[in-house]
Amino acid sequence: MMEYKGYMGAIDFDPEIYLFHGTVINTSDVITFYGASVTELREEMEKSVEGYLEFCREQGITPEKPFSGKFTIQMSPEMHCKLALNAERLHLDFDAYLQKILEDVTSA
Repeated sequence: MMEYKGYMGAIDFDPEIYLFHGTVINTSDVITFYGASVTELREEMEKSVEGYLEFCREQGITPEKPFSGKFTIQMSPEMHCKLALNAERLHLDFDAYLQKILEDVTSA
């Protein structure tokens, strides 16, 4: 993975053209790049993201931003209550408690 300005690039190797191929994965807009080395791949990712941002400026559209860090989840009232009570017992606000749970799960 590579990161530039919050955009995350997943890298694969394309044996047909003997180059690495990257795709930005945290936006629904298509941003791709190629390179023969890590250095070239990083430079090309930066150029592709900058090109995307420039294109958006020229077209007068707002570029799709990488994940904002906000999301909505629906759950049963019972689950909501259990989570809120656990957060209170740990002296954490609800959002901080959920973030801790998610960090614990994803770091395993």
